[in-house]
Amino acid sequence: CAVRCVLYEGRSTLTFQVVVQVQVRLQSLVLSNDILCQVRVRMRAAMDAGLGQQTHDAASIKMLPSFVRSTPDGTERGEYLALDLGGTNFRVLRVKIADESGQQKVFMENEIYVIPKEAMAGTAEQLFDLIAKCLSDFLEKRNIKSQKLPLAFTFSFPCKQTKLDESTLVTWTKGFKTSGVEGRDIVQLLREAIKRRGDFDIDVVAVVNDTVGTMMTCGYDDQRCEVGLIVGTGTNVCYMEELSNVELVEGDEGRMCVNTEWGAFGDDGALDDVLTEFDRELDHNSLNPGKQLYEKMISGMYLGEIVRLVLVKLTEEGLLFGGKVSSALGTKGSFETRFVSAMEKENVGLEKAEKILKDLGLQVSVQDCEAACLICCLVSTRSAHLCAAGLAAVVTRIRQNQAKDRLQTTVGVDGSVYKLHPQFSQRLQDALKLLVPECEVHFILSEDGSGKGAAMVTAVAYRLAQQRRQIDEKLAPLKLDHKVLKDVKRHLREEMERGLKCESHKEASVKMLPSYVRTIPNGNEEGEFLTLDLGGGNFIVMLVKLPGGGRREASIFKKIYSVPENIQRGTAEKLFDHLAECAGELLQESGRSGRSIHVGLIFSFPCRQGSLGEVTM
Repeated sequence: CAVRCVLYEGRSTLTFQVVVQVQVRLQSLVLSNDILCQVRVRMRAAMDAGLGQQTHDAASIKMLPSFVRSTPDGTERGEYLALDLGGTNFRVLRVKIADESGQQKVFMENEIYVIPKEAMAGTAEQLFDLIAKCLSDFLEKRNIKSQKLPLAFTFSFPCKQTKLDESTLVTWTKGFKTSGVEGRDIVQLLREAIKRRGDFDIDVVAVVNDTVGTMMTCGYDDQRCEVGLIVGTGTNVCYMEELSNVELVEGDEGRMCVNTEWGAFGDDGALDDVLTEFDRELDHNSLNPGKQLYEKMISGMYLGEIVRLVLVKLTEEGLLFGGKVSSALGTKGSFETRFVSAMEKENVGLEKAEKILKDLGLQVSVQDCEAACLICCLVSTRSAHLCAAGLAAVVTRIRQNQAKDRLQTTVGVDGSVYKLHPQFSQRLQDALKLLVPECEVHFILSEDGSGKGAAMVTAVAYRLAQQRRQIDEKLAPLKLDHKVLKDVKRHLREEMERGLKCESHKEASVKMLPSYVRTIPNGNEEGEFLTLDLGGGNFIVMLVKLPGGGRREASIFKKIYSVPENIQRGTAEKLFDHLAECAGELLQESGRSGRSIHVGLIFSFPCRQGSLGEVTM
């Protein structure tokens, strides 16, 4: 495969000696075609490990089952609530899915609430009481507190899900440090907070990762959508996997959405050869050193900081800003990811760069601005290409699951980096085309966020539940309870007893016919025997040799013969002459022709047996 990395389109009127020096100095940020292909292969291996029962615990990518078993099919209806928590803000939504002139329409209203830093770093009770308070406020304003509406909870953090409405937080990310939540069921925490308030009641139906919500949102518009991608504050991907491959969940029919949590890819060392000195410094100074390494090279929470670290390093080396690092530039977090997007805008990038850099207290030249724009380009291009390599592994897996030479699929996308960076989406898509030319991937933006998707998950769950109820009603007559089974057991036992007794045998439905077989093998049997097996359109002849001496093994030489229809419908003489000819042929082939041999006949038709060697049909 080949991926072309556009480093920087320089402007001929500018002196670019410094730019060339910077480009050479930062060659480690440029990923070759071979490395991107290796990342794809390593990602696929990590996905396989996460899906496996035996390898899951040690896998860097956890491949968590979401218990979402279907995407929208257009028949969903109803009114739902959704909570969307994935960062410093969270949304409460009211979603109504209705039928207008035969067309499915979605009506939404939402309100955004801020989570203060105290709650992000406080206790579980503080955080979930705040969420319950905001939900109460939302219901109060719309005068719907008296309604018990189904609610879906979009919770955009790594969780271990055991049911659609049961999910345990594995670890906080994105700056959250709320105590008492990791290792606990977040749905239960929400229910307890609502119960403490006591002023409203809701039915929490589903907890959904934001990536799953994005896939479901876009699946409403495009039913080919089977992948959800987030590239924003964090990054993650989900996709529809064959249930038979999800070893953490029982069952092997249908599909289930798997939340990969691919941000942790590389935590096991798989990306050590890709990490640069800047990545290692960023990781060392982060809240979670050694974790989420793939995410730290891609997502919006870290891109600006990587650029800042590069600017500081190159300034200290005398390549930029006259070798003088300003106080602002030396401050962690001062270079925001939105600056990266601004400095890569066509035609105005240099102008934006000059203002941003001056606001950071730097003395800048045109060459400095040009070099800073190049650094932004290198960092964001690497982000897009790494994301493409991971996505290539996902769509390749889908193609192979479906046993297709070529795949057409849709990826639903959300996140500030993908949406707001002027070059990111095109770089990702171009790289993906080159990495997986056998896959035609269409991208659609999630315009309404993952909250709508969470409501869709609930709507789909209600649809599937309704279908299940209808099926259960149809199959109800076939369902046997314990009492019925006990009655069947009793009646069968009675008929068996009647069949065994001489005076009631003729009237018994269970005939209990004697076979005259008086014992079972003990391993001491020896000799050669011919077995004839007639039970349908084929006739099996077997020569069986038993060694005796307690050895429970036998050598078998057998042939299968057809019984032509004219013989099946002919006379007894024709049938048994045919059977004798087949038996004689096998004996001749085995060198036993002319010898005396004991014969056993398996005759799979209703018979009355008079002795071991006498049977009447």
